[in-house]
Amino acid sequence: MDVKELLKLADNLVLAKTGEHLDDLQEAILAGVWEGQKYSQIAEASYCSEGHVRNIASKLWKRLSNVLGEEVTQSNLRSTIERQQVFIVSQNFGNDFVFCNVNVSTDSQPPEVPKDRSPSTPTSDTSQPQTRLDLTDAPHISSLCDRTSELATLEKWIVQEKCNLAAISGLSGIGKTALSLHLIQKIQHNFEYVIWRSLRHSPPLETTLKNLLEFLLNKPEIELPRSIPDRLSLLMEYLRKNRCLIILDDVQTILSSGQLAGNYRPECENYSILFRQIGETTHNSCLILNSWEPPREITALKGENLPVRSLQLKGIGTAAAEIFRQKKLLNPETWENLINAYEGNPLWLKIVATTIQEIFRGRVAEFLKYDMLFLGEELAATLHPQINRLSELEKNLICRLSREANSVSIEQLLQDADLSPSELFNGLQSLGRRSLVEIEEQENKTLFGVCPVVRQYVISNPVC
Repeated sequence: MDVKELLKLADNLVLAKTGEHLDDLQEAILAGVWEGQKYSQIAEASYCSEGHVRNIASKLWKRLSNVLGEEVTQSNLRSTIERQQVFIVSQNFGNDFVFCNVNVSTDSQPPEVPKDRSPSTPTSDTSQPQTRLDLTDAPHISSLCDRTSELATLEKWIVQEKCNLAAISGLSGIGKTALSLHLIQKIQHNFEYVIWRSLRHSPPLETTLKNLLEFLLNKPEIELPRSIPDRLSLLMEYLRKNRCLIILDDVQTILSSGQLAGNYRPECENYSILFRQIGETTHNSCLILNSWEPPREITALKGENLPVRSLQLKGIGTAAAEIFRQKKLLNPETWENLINAYEGNPLWLKIVATTIQEIFRGRVAEFLKYDMLFLGEELAATLHPQINRLSELEKNLICRLSREANSVSIEQLLQDADLSPSELFNGLQSLGRRSLVEIEEQENKTLFGVCPVVRQYVISNPVC
């Protein structure tokens, strides 16, 4: 049993017993423990604290124990699940509802995708082309605070203007994944195939190509070409002949730390060939990349009238009030102040809203009385991997900018930062691509600063 089969089996068992799906962190814990990872490794990959992972894992083992009717622990997970698999196979011989990839089928009709596991099901309107969906890698679809403009822009690019490649970038928690899932719901009927793959574990290009081709061609690995160039050639041929929508999530994991934005990890360098071929050649498909920062090819190839486009997500503004309503916060007249303080980042606002609910019983006005920007362990944990991957040049600059209450000009930075103009421009450009600096115009000057949350993190943590 591989990790995908494990997660599918566990989710089906929990759903049948409780009516609820496993969440992303629970799935990450299951996958990590299955592959022999320690809680500290899972915590680092999931951008949260080890203590939080241990707490969720403890609850997960109890939940699985109740579902399976026997004790499940970190140490006996594999043996317990494998026994359960054998039992189900013996009881349901010939029934593939648990173990088969529901999205890969030799039937002429598209596979059924459960409504609560994907953005939508294939349309039943026979006037529309049938769509084969493979969303097994996709997280659960969540509510989307007002992104009407961004959805319209992406739909225009992909459906009307038929762009080849669209990159969606922004800080962790800003809503890239949620936006892509809701986009699928709107445009999937324009495609014959829709496939979602996460690069969370930095798979080599060979593995990603294998996964894509196995679904698109419905062929086992043994029938696929062995070399990467041949697999790339086969994929491009299929993208030319068919209308395919491919979403690659967590693209930042194949990009390098300690360098300027957009550079690849050495073992993932050949992804640049894939992105460049899809962006530069003529075909009938589209690739969407979700990432903290765009790969370097995007910045070189993108353009308003070109087949490569880039969308950098910002905060959601007053639409974030819906988050506070869901959290049952009080004092709505103060909500806009809270939204502005946390830059409208949905994840940051959910974290701080939970804190206000737990400590102040939902009273936002009481929280704001302390006139402080509270990060907390969870919010800091979301920023840590993004700040930690900066180059030394970027760390130097972000520390310099964080010492200023107001935005500063390039002239001021050149005087104080001990950098050449070339170094300064490279550093600011890279931080901008990572969504870590804010740029404003004032009296014909360009000013640079960092948002309050990032400033507070940098001041509170030894970055430089």
